[in-house]
Amino acid sequence: MPPSTRKPPGVLRRAGRVLPAVLLTAATLSGICAAGVATAMAQSYAGAGEGMPAAPPAPKAIPKGKISVAVVVSGAGSVTADVLAPYEVFSRSERFVVYTVAARRVPAPLSGGLRLLPDHTLDEVDSGAIPEPDVVVVPAVVDPAGAAEAPLRAWITARARHGARVLGVCAGSALLAATGVLDGRQATSFWANIDGLRADYPRVHWLRGERYVEDGEITTTAGITSGTVGALRLVERLAGAAEAGRIGAELRYPGWTLDGPTAITANRLVPSDLPYALNAAFPWLRPTVGVGLSDGVGEIDVAAAFEVYSGVSFSARAIPVGAKETVTTRHGVVLVTEPAGEAVPALDRLLIPGTDAAGVAGGTPRAGEAGGAAGPGTGTGGQADPVLARWASGRGLVPETPGGGRRAAEFGFDPVLRDLARHADRATARITAKFSEYPIDGLRLEGPAWPWRSTILLAAALAASVFVGLTPTLVRRVRSSRARDRRAAG
Repeated sequence: MPPSTRKPPGVLRRAGRVLPAVLLTAATLSGICAAGVATAMAQSYAGAGEGMPAAPPAPKAIPKGKISVAVVVSGAGSVTADVLAPYEVFSRSERFVVYTVAARRVPAPLSGGLRLLPDHTLDEVDSGAIPEPDVVVVPAVVDPAGAAEAPLRAWITARARHGARVLGVCAGSALLAATGVLDGRQATSFWANIDGLRADYPRVHWLRGERYVEDGEITTTAGITSGTVGALRLVERLAGAAEAGRIGAELRYPGWTLDGPTAITANRLVPSDLPYALNAAFPWLRPTVGVGLSDGVGEIDVAAAFEVYSGVSFSARAIPVGAKETVTTRHGVVLVTEPAGEAVPALDRLLIPGTDAAGVAGGTPRAGEAGGAAGPGTGTGGQADPVLARWASGRGLVPETPGGGRRAAEFGFDPVLRDLARHADRATARITAKFSEYPIDGLRLEGPAWPWRSTILLAAALAASVFVGLTPTLVRRVRSSRARDRRAAG
Protein backbone atom coordinates (compact mmCIF):
# COMPACT_ATOMS: atom_id res chain seq x y z
CA MET A 1 0.00 0.00 0.00
CA PRO A 2 1.44 3.43 -0.89
CA PRO A 3 2.56 5.47 2.16
CA SER A 4 -0.02 8.20 1.48
CA THR A 5 -2.91 5.76 1.96
CA ARG A 6 -1.51 3.86 4.91
CA LYS A 7 -3.68 4.26 8.04
CA PRO A 8 -2.01 5.53 11.24
CA PRO A 9 -1.53 3.03 14.07
CA GLY A 10 -4.50 2.37 16.32
CA VAL A 11 -2.96 4.23 19.26
CA LEU A 12 -2.54 7.38 17.18
CA ARG A 13 -6.07 7.13 15.83
CA ARG A 14 -7.47 6.86 19.36
CA ALA A 15 -5.28 9.73 20.53
CA GLY A 16 -6.49 11.82 17.60
CA ARG A 17 -10.08 11.22 18.69
CA VAL A 18 -9.47 11.74 22.44
CA LEU A 19 -7.15 14.76 22.36
CA PRO A 20 -9.69 17.25 20.95
CA ALA A 21 -12.19 16.19 23.61
CA VAL A 22 -9.60 16.62 26.37
CA LEU A 23 -8.56 20.03 25.07
CA LEU A 24 -12.15 21.22 24.75
CA THR A 25 -12.92 19.97 28.27
CA ALA A 26 -9.89 21.78 29.67
CA ALA A 27 -10.71 24.96 27.79
CA THR A 28 -14.29 24.91 29.05
CA LEU A 29 -13.26 24.36 32.66
CA SER A 30 -10.61 27.08 32.38
CA GLY A 31 -13.20 29.47 30.99
CA ILE A 32 -15.59 28.76 33.86
CA CYS A 33 -12.83 29.33 36.42
CA ALA A 34 -11.69 32.53 34.70
CA ALA A 35 -15.26 33.83 34.70
CA GLY A 36 -15.51 33.01 38.40
CA VAL A 37 -12.31 34.84 39.27
CA ALA A 38 -13.41 37.84 37.19
CA THR A 39 -16.77 37.88 39.02
CA ALA A 40 -15.11 37.65 42.44
CA MET A 41 -12.64 40.44 41.64
CA ALA A 42 -15.31 42.68 40.13
CA GLN A 43 -17.40 42.36 43.29
CA SER A 44 -14.32 42.84 45.48
CA TYR A 45 -13.42 46.16 43.84
CA ALA A 46 -16.94 47.38 43.18
CA GLY A 47 -17.77 50.99 42.56
CA ALA A 48 -14.66 52.22 40.74
CA GLY A 49 -15.35 55.55 39.06
CA GLU A 50 -18.70 56.16 40.72
CA GLY A 51 -19.55 59.73 41.67
CA MET A 52 -19.37 61.71 44.87
CA PRO A 53 -21.87 61.30 47.69
CA ALA A 54 -24.52 64.01 47.72
CA ALA A 55 -23.19 65.54 50.95
CA PRO A 56 -19.53 64.58 51.38
CA PRO A 57 -17.73 65.59 54.58
CA ALA A 58 -15.25 68.45 54.29
CA PRO A 59 -11.62 67.46 53.67
CA LYS A 60 -9.61 66.84 56.81
CA ALA A 61 -7.55 69.78 58.05
CA ILE A 62 -3.80 69.17 58.50
CA PRO A 63 -2.68 70.97 61.68
CA LYS A 64 0.91 72.13 62.02
CA GLY A 65 3.30 70.83 64.64
CA LYS A 66 2.52 67.14 64.16
CA ILE A 67 4.14 64.35 62.18
CA SER A 68 2.03 64.11 59.03
CA VAL A 69 1.23 60.73 57.48
CA ALA A 70 -0.26 60.46 53.98
CA VAL A 71 -1.93 57.12 53.26
CA VAL A 72 -2.07 56.62 49.50
CA VAL A 73 -5.25 55.31 47.84
CA SER A 74 -5.49 54.22 44.20
CA GLY A 75 -8.46 55.22 42.09
CA ALA A 76 -8.53 51.72 40.58
CA GLY A 77 -8.42 49.79 43.83
CA SER A 78 -6.30 49.29 46.96
CA VAL A 79 -6.18 46.56 49.62
CA THR A 80 -8.39 47.54 52.56
CA ALA A 81 -6.16 46.45 55.45
CA ASP A 82 -3.05 47.91 53.79
CA VAL A 83 -4.79 51.29 54.00
CA LEU A 84 -6.79 51.12 57.22
CA ALA A 85 -4.48 49.23 59.59
CA PRO A 86 -1.49 51.63 59.34
CA TYR A 87 -3.96 54.52 59.39
CA GLU A 88 -5.25 53.39 62.79
CA VAL A 89 -1.79 52.65 64.18
CA PHE A 90 -0.50 56.17 63.47
CA SER A 91 -3.81 57.82 64.44
CA ARG A 92 -3.70 56.28 67.92
CA SER A 93 -0.86 58.66 68.77
CA GLU A 94 -1.39 62.38 69.35
CA ARG A 95 2.04 62.93 67.79
CA PHE A 96 0.69 62.17 64.31
CA VAL A 97 -1.91 63.57 61.94
CA VAL A 98 -3.04 61.07 59.31
CA TYR A 99 -4.94 61.64 56.09
CA THR A 100 -5.76 59.75 52.90
CA VAL A 101 -4.63 61.03 49.50
CA ALA A 102 -5.46 60.04 45.91
CA ALA A 103 -5.29 61.43 42.39
CA ARG A 104 -8.90 62.64 42.64
CA ARG A 105 -11.29 63.21 45.54
CA VAL A 106 -13.87 60.69 44.39
CA PRO A 107 -14.81 57.37 46.01
CA ALA A 108 -11.99 54.86 45.54
CA PRO A 109 -12.60 51.10 45.77
CA LEU A 110 -10.98 48.99 48.45
CA SER A 111 -10.73 45.19 48.42
CA GLY A 112 -13.73 43.31 49.72
CA GLY A 113 -16.37 45.68 48.35
CA LEU A 114 -15.71 48.85 50.37
CA ARG A 115 -15.20 52.40 49.05
CA LEU A 116 -13.25 55.27 50.60
CA LEU A 117 -13.51 59.00 49.99
CA PRO A 118 -9.96 60.44 50.08
CA ASP A 119 -9.27 63.51 52.18
CA HIS A 120 -6.92 65.24 49.74
CA THR A 121 -5.43 64.96 46.26
CA LEU A 122 -1.89 64.46 45.02
CA ASP A 123 -1.99 67.92 43.41
CA GLU A 124 -2.74 69.58 46.76
CA VAL A 125 0.55 68.25 48.10
CA ASP A 126 2.45 69.11 44.90
CA SER A 127 1.13 72.67 44.95
CA GLY A 128 1.85 73.22 48.64
CA ALA A 129 -1.83 73.60 49.54
CA ILE A 130 -1.17 71.04 52.28
CA PRO A 131 2.21 70.34 53.86
CA GLU A 132 4.66 67.76 52.57
CA PRO A 133 4.05 64.47 54.41
CA ASP A 134 6.70 63.13 56.77
CA VAL A 135 5.53 59.55 56.13
CA VAL A 136 3.89 58.04 53.03
CA VAL A 137 2.03 54.72 53.36
CA VAL A 138 1.84 52.79 50.08
CA PRO A 139 -0.70 49.91 49.94
CA ALA A 140 -1.08 47.17 47.37
CA VAL A 141 -2.93 48.47 44.30
CA VAL A 142 -4.61 46.70 41.41
CA ASP A 143 -2.13 47.61 38.64
CA PRO A 144 1.10 48.94 40.18
CA ALA A 145 3.08 49.17 36.91
CA GLY A 146 0.18 50.25 34.69
CA ALA A 147 -0.13 53.55 32.87
CA ALA A 148 -3.06 54.63 35.04
CA GLU A 149 -0.81 54.71 38.11
CA ALA A 150 1.95 56.80 36.47
CA PRO A 151 0.91 59.99 38.36
CA LEU A 152 0.91 58.08 41.65
CA ARG A 153 4.36 56.63 40.96
CA ALA A 154 5.72 60.08 40.12
CA TRP A 155 4.16 61.52 43.29
CA ILE A 156 5.70 58.81 45.49
CA THR A 157 9.10 59.36 43.87
CA ALA A 158 8.85 63.09 44.57
CA ARG A 159 7.92 62.51 48.22
CA ALA A 160 10.89 60.19 48.70
CA ARG A 161 13.11 62.80 47.07
CA HIS A 162 11.77 65.39 49.54
CA GLY A 163 12.88 63.17 52.43
CA ALA A 164 9.64 61.46 53.46
CA ARG A 165 9.83 58.06 55.08
CA VAL A 166 7.98 55.48 53.00
CA LEU A 167 6.10 52.44 54.29
CA GLY A 168 5.25 49.91 51.56
CA VAL A 169 2.64 47.47 52.84
CA CYS A 170 2.28 43.98 51.35
CA ALA A 171 2.28 44.18 47.55
CA GLY A 172 2.63 47.94 47.86
CA SER A 173 6.30 47.09 47.39
CA ALA A 174 5.48 46.34 43.74
CA LEU A 175 4.32 49.94 43.30
CA LEU A 176 7.48 51.16 45.03
CA ALA A 177 9.65 48.91 42.86
CA ALA A 178 7.96 50.29 39.75
CA THR A 179 9.02 53.82 40.79
CA GLY A 180 12.67 52.78 41.06
CA VAL A 181 13.04 53.94 44.69
CA LEU A 182 13.81 50.36 45.79
CA ASP A 183 16.69 49.86 43.32
CA GLY A 184 19.78 48.68 45.20
CA ARG A 185 17.82 48.28 48.44
CA GLN A 186 16.60 45.33 50.48
CA ALA A 187 12.83 44.86 50.55
CA THR A 188 10.12 42.31 51.21
CA SER A 189 6.52 41.79 50.12
CA PHE A 190 3.59 39.37 50.25
CA TRP A 191 5.09 35.87 50.15
CA ALA A 192 3.26 34.76 46.99
CA ASN A 193 4.63 37.75 45.03
CA ILE A 194 8.32 37.56 45.86
CA ASP A 195 9.40 35.19 43.07
CA GLY A 196 7.63 37.32 40.47
CA LEU A 197 9.08 40.51 41.93
CA ARG A 198 12.58 39.04 41.76
CA ALA A 199 12.08 38.39 38.06
CA ASP A 200 10.50 41.79 37.31
CA TYR A 201 12.77 43.93 39.49
CA PRO A 202 16.19 42.22 39.73
CA ARG A 203 17.88 45.39 41.03
CA VAL A 204 15.97 45.04 44.31
CA HIS A 205 17.29 42.59 46.94
CA TRP A 206 14.07 40.78 47.83
CA LEU A 207 13.97 39.00 51.20
CA ARG A 208 11.55 36.22 52.11
CA GLY A 209 10.38 35.33 55.62
CA GLU A 210 10.59 38.81 57.18
CA ARG A 211 7.70 40.67 58.81
CA TYR A 212 9.26 43.94 57.68
CA VAL A 213 12.54 45.14 56.18
CA GLU A 214 14.09 48.56 56.81
CA ASP A 215 16.56 50.06 54.37
CA GLY A 216 17.29 53.70 55.02
CA GLU A 217 14.10 55.76 54.89
CA ILE A 218 12.07 52.97 53.27
CA THR A 219 10.31 50.17 55.15
CA THR A 220 8.51 47.35 53.35
CA THR A 221 6.35 44.68 54.98
CA ALA A 222 5.09 41.20 54.34
CA GLY A 223 1.42 40.52 53.53
CA ILE A 224 -1.66 42.51 54.53
CA THR A 225 -1.74 42.46 58.36
CA SER A 226 2.03 43.01 58.51
CA GLY A 227 1.34 46.68 57.84
CA THR A 228 0.30 46.95 61.49
CA VAL A 229 3.77 45.85 62.63
CA GLY A 230 5.54 48.00 60.05
CA ALA A 231 3.58 51.06 61.19
CA LEU A 232 4.42 50.32 64.84
CA ARG A 233 8.09 50.25 63.88
CA LEU A 234 7.81 53.72 62.33
CA VAL A 235 5.96 55.00 65.40
CA GLU A 236 8.90 53.75 67.45
CA ARG A 237 11.36 55.49 65.13
CA LEU A 238 9.50 58.80 65.06
CA ALA A 239 7.67 59.02 68.39
CA GLY A 240 9.67 56.74 70.66
CA ALA A 241 9.55 53.24 72.07
CA ALA A 242 7.08 54.13 74.83
CA GLU A 243 4.50 55.39 72.34
CA ALA A 244 4.92 52.35 70.09
CA GLY A 245 4.73 50.04 73.09
CA ARG A 246 1.49 51.62 74.27
CA ILE A 247 -0.19 51.36 70.87
CA GLY A 248 1.07 47.82 70.33
CA ALA A 249 -0.28 46.74 73.71
CA GLU A 250 -3.67 48.25 72.86
CA LEU A 251 -3.89 46.60 69.45
CA ARG A 252 -2.63 43.17 70.64
CA TYR A 253 -1.19 41.93 67.36
CA PRO A 254 -0.20 38.31 68.15
CA GLY A 255 3.43 37.91 69.15
CA TRP A 256 4.36 41.56 68.70
CA THR A 257 6.87 43.08 71.10
CA LEU A 258 9.19 46.05 70.93
CA ASP A 259 12.45 45.00 69.30
CA GLY A 260 11.04 41.51 68.74
CA PRO A 261 12.34 39.30 65.92
CA THR A 262 11.33 40.19 62.39
CA ALA A 263 11.61 36.63 61.05
CA ILE A 264 8.33 34.91 60.18
CA THR A 265 7.34 31.71 58.37
CA ALA A 266 8.52 31.81 54.76
CA ASN A 267 5.26 30.64 53.21
CA ARG A 268 4.92 29.00 49.81
CA LEU A 269 2.03 27.52 47.86
CA VAL A 270 1.19 23.96 48.94
CA PRO A 271 -1.63 21.56 47.99
CA SER A 272 -3.55 22.40 51.17
CA ASP A 273 -4.06 25.93 49.78
CA LEU A 274 -6.60 24.53 47.29
CA PRO A 275 -9.61 26.09 49.11
CA TYR A 276 -8.26 29.55 48.24
CA ALA A 277 -8.38 28.72 44.53
CA LEU A 278 -11.78 27.02 44.85
CA ASN A 279 -13.37 30.03 46.57
CA ALA A 280 -11.86 32.48 44.09
CA ALA A 281 -12.83 30.45 41.00
CA PHE A 282 -16.36 29.52 42.16
CA PRO A 283 -17.96 32.53 43.87
CA TRP A 284 -21.48 31.63 42.77
CA LEU A 285 -24.09 30.78 45.44
CA ARG A 286 -21.87 32.20 48.18
CA PRO A 287 -23.70 34.13 50.92
CA THR A 288 -24.07 37.90 50.83
CA VAL A 289 -23.03 39.50 54.10
CA GLY A 290 -24.00 43.02 55.05
CA VAL A 291 -21.41 44.84 57.15
CA GLY A 292 -23.25 47.46 59.19
CA LEU A 293 -21.09 50.57 59.61
CA SER A 294 -21.67 53.47 61.98
CA ASP A 295 -19.68 56.59 62.81
CA GLY A 296 -16.84 55.83 65.21
CA VAL A 297 -16.12 52.27 64.11
CA GLY A 298 -12.45 51.25 64.36
CA GLU A 299 -10.44 51.12 61.14
CA ILE A 300 -8.86 47.71 61.82
CA ASP A 301 -12.26 46.25 62.70
CA VAL A 302 -13.62 47.43 59.35
CA ALA A 303 -10.58 46.08 57.53
CA ALA A 304 -10.92 42.68 59.20
CA ALA A 305 -14.55 42.31 58.15
CA PHE A 306 -14.03 43.15 54.48
CA GLU A 307 -10.71 41.31 54.08
CA VAL A 308 -11.69 38.11 55.87
CA TYR A 309 -15.12 37.54 54.34
CA SER A 310 -14.53 38.85 50.84
CA GLY A 311 -11.19 40.44 50.02
CA VAL A 312 -9.00 37.41 50.87
CA SER A 313 -11.22 34.36 51.38
CA PHE A 314 -13.80 35.10 48.62
CA SER A 315 -16.17 33.02 50.77
CA ALA A 316 -18.87 35.70 50.86
CA ARG A 317 -19.83 38.91 49.12
CA ALA A 318 -19.59 41.81 51.56
CA ILE A 319 -21.84 44.88 51.27
CA PRO A 320 -21.18 48.00 53.38
CA VAL A 321 -24.50 49.18 54.82
CA GLY A 322 -24.98 52.40 56.77
CA ALA A 323 -27.70 54.65 58.11
CA LYS A 324 -26.49 57.30 55.64
CA GLU A 325 -24.32 57.37 52.54
CA THR A 326 -21.04 58.05 54.34
CA VAL A 327 -19.58 56.90 57.65
CA THR A 328 -16.61 58.46 59.41
CA THR A 329 -14.44 55.99 61.31
CA ARG A 330 -13.02 56.63 64.77
CA HIS A 331 -9.99 58.48 63.46
CA GLY A 332 -11.55 60.18 60.46
CA VAL A 333 -11.58 57.88 57.42
CA VAL A 334 -14.63 58.59 55.27
CA LEU A 335 -16.23 55.39 53.97
CA VAL A 336 -19.04 55.24 51.43
CA THR A 337 -21.89 52.86 52.25
CA GLU A 338 -25.12 51.59 50.77
CA PRO A 339 -27.76 53.56 52.70
CA ALA A 340 -30.18 51.18 54.39
CA GLY A 341 -33.10 50.93 52.01
CA GLU A 342 -34.63 49.02 49.13
CA ALA A 343 -31.52 49.34 46.94
CA VAL A 344 -29.43 47.13 49.22
CA PRO A 345 -29.18 43.59 47.78
CA ALA A 346 -30.77 40.71 49.66
CA LEU A 347 -28.56 39.78 52.60
CA ASP A 348 -28.03 36.46 54.33
CA ARG A 349 -26.52 38.08 57.44
CA LEU A 350 -25.93 41.55 58.89
CA LEU A 351 -22.68 41.85 60.85
CA ILE A 352 -21.71 44.76 63.08
CA PRO A 353 -17.90 44.88 63.33
CA GLY A 354 -15.83 46.33 66.14
CA THR A 355 -17.44 44.80 69.19
CA ASP A 356 -15.36 43.64 72.13
CA ALA A 357 -16.23 42.04 75.43
CA ALA A 358 -17.12 45.42 76.90
CA GLY A 359 -19.81 45.90 74.29
CA VAL A 360 -18.27 49.09 72.91
CA ALA A 361 -17.62 49.57 69.21
CA GLY A 362 -13.90 49.14 68.76
CA GLY A 363 -13.20 48.92 72.49
CA THR A 364 -12.48 51.55 75.10
CA PRO A 365 -11.19 54.83 73.68
CA ARG A 366 -7.40 55.04 73.87
CA ALA A 367 -5.12 57.93 74.63
CA GLY A 368 -5.08 60.31 71.70
CA GLU A 369 -8.38 59.05 70.23
CA ALA A 370 -11.52 60.97 69.52
CA GLY A 371 -13.54 58.44 71.46
CA GLY A 372 -15.74 55.57 70.41
CA ALA A 373 -19.38 55.54 69.61
CA ALA A 374 -21.70 53.23 71.50
CA GLY A 375 -21.95 50.06 69.54
CA PRO A 376 -23.29 46.54 69.42
CA GLY A 377 -23.38 44.32 72.43
CA THR A 378 -21.75 40.94 72.77
CA GLY A 379 -23.17 37.64 71.63
CA THR A 380 -25.20 37.18 68.47
CA GLY A 381 -27.60 40.09 68.83
CA GLY A 382 -25.60 43.26 68.20
CA GLN A 383 -27.11 46.68 68.92
CA ALA A 384 -26.79 48.30 65.53
CA ASP A 385 -27.41 51.94 64.73
CA PRO A 386 -31.17 52.47 65.34
CA VAL A 387 -31.78 53.19 61.65
CA LEU A 388 -29.90 50.02 60.68
CA ALA A 389 -31.71 48.03 63.36
CA ARG A 390 -35.16 49.07 62.11
CA TRP A 391 -34.17 48.39 58.51
CA ALA A 392 -32.74 44.97 59.43
CA SER A 393 -35.88 44.05 61.37
CA GLY A 394 -37.98 44.86 58.32
CA ARG A 395 -35.87 42.39 56.34
CA GLY A 396 -35.99 39.68 58.97
CA LEU A 397 -32.29 40.11 59.86
CA VAL A 398 -30.81 40.03 63.35
CA PRO A 399 -27.61 42.10 63.66
CA GLU A 400 -24.71 39.87 64.72
CA THR A 401 -21.29 40.51 66.16
CA PRO A 402 -18.61 38.50 64.32
CA GLY A 403 -17.32 35.58 66.33
CA GLY A 404 -19.32 36.58 69.38
CA GLY A 405 -17.41 39.85 69.74
CA ARG A 406 -13.78 40.78 70.25
CA ARG A 407 -12.28 39.56 73.50
CA ALA A 408 -10.00 41.57 75.75
CA ALA A 409 -6.71 40.08 74.52
CA GLU A 410 -7.49 39.88 70.79
CA PHE A 411 -6.51 41.69 67.63
CA GLY A 412 -9.41 42.75 65.41
CA PHE A 413 -8.93 39.89 62.93
CA ASP A 414 -9.43 37.13 65.54
CA PRO A 415 -13.22 37.25 66.02
CA VAL A 416 -13.82 37.55 62.27
CA LEU A 417 -11.63 34.52 61.51
CA ARG A 418 -13.51 32.56 64.18
CA ASP A 419 -16.77 33.59 62.57
CA LEU A 420 -15.50 32.63 59.12
CA ALA A 421 -14.55 29.16 60.35
CA ARG A 422 -17.94 28.67 61.95
CA HIS A 423 -20.02 29.90 59.01
CA ALA A 424 -17.78 28.79 56.12
CA ASP A 425 -15.11 26.27 57.15
CA ARG A 426 -11.86 25.89 59.07
CA ALA A 427 -9.72 25.31 55.97
CA THR A 428 -10.80 28.62 54.46
CA ALA A 429 -10.17 30.44 57.76
CA ARG A 430 -6.65 29.02 58.05
CA ILE A 431 -5.79 29.87 54.45
CA THR A 432 -7.23 33.37 54.85
CA ALA A 433 -4.85 33.87 57.77
CA LYS A 434 -1.95 32.51 55.70
CA PHE A 435 -2.70 34.80 52.75
CA SER A 436 -2.99 37.70 55.21
CA GLU A 437 0.30 36.61 56.87
CA TYR A 438 -1.53 36.65 60.19
CA PRO A 439 -0.44 34.32 63.03
CA ILE A 440 -3.27 32.17 64.37
CA ASP A 441 -1.41 29.52 66.38
CA GLY A 442 -3.37 30.40 69.51
CA LEU A 443 -6.75 30.92 67.82
CA ARG A 444 -9.33 28.16 68.27
CA LEU A 445 -11.35 27.57 65.11
CA GLU A 446 -14.57 25.57 65.06
CA GLY A 447 -16.76 24.72 62.11
CA PRO A 448 -16.91 22.52 59.00
CA ALA A 449 -13.57 21.17 57.86
CA TRP A 450 -13.82 21.92 54.13
CA PRO A 451 -15.44 24.43 51.68
CA TRP A 452 -18.08 22.09 50.29
CA ARG A 453 -20.02 24.77 48.39
CA SER A 454 -17.11 25.61 46.06
CA THR A 455 -16.10 21.94 45.88
CA ILE A 456 -19.58 20.94 44.69
CA LEU A 457 -19.50 23.76 42.14
CA LEU A 458 -16.12 22.48 40.92
CA ALA A 459 -17.62 19.01 40.46
CA ALA A 460 -20.57 20.48 38.57
CA ALA A 461 -18.24 22.60 36.39
CA LEU A 462 -16.08 19.58 35.67
CA ALA A 463 -19.11 17.49 34.69
CA ALA A 464 -20.38 20.27 32.42
CA SER A 465 -16.92 20.67 30.87
CA VAL A 466 -16.64 16.93 30.17
CA PHE A 467 -20.07 17.02 28.55
CA VAL A 468 -19.01 19.95 26.34
CA GLY A 469 -15.75 18.18 25.49
CA LEU A 470 -17.51 14.97 24.48
CA THR A 471 -20.33 16.64 22.57
CA PRO A 472 -18.51 16.78 19.17
CA THR A 473 -17.62 13.08 19.46
CA LEU A 474 -21.18 12.17 20.42
CA VAL A 475 -22.56 14.22 17.52
CA ARG A 476 -20.21 12.49 15.06
CA ARG A 477 -21.23 9.07 16.38
CA VAL A 478 -24.92 9.89 16.10
CA ARG A 479 -24.44 11.10 12.53
CA SER A 480 -22.39 8.00 11.63
CA SER A 481 -25.04 5.75 13.15
CA ARG A 482 -27.81 7.47 11.19
CA ALA A 483 -25.78 7.22 7.99
CA ARG A 484 -25.29 3.48 8.54
CA ASP A 485 -28.99 3.10 9.19
CA ARG A 486 -29.82 4.91 5.95
CA ARG A 487 -27.39 2.77 3.99
CA ALA A 488 -28.82 -0.37 5.54
CA ALA A 489 -32.36 0.78 4.78
CA GLY A 490 -31.37 1.57 1.15
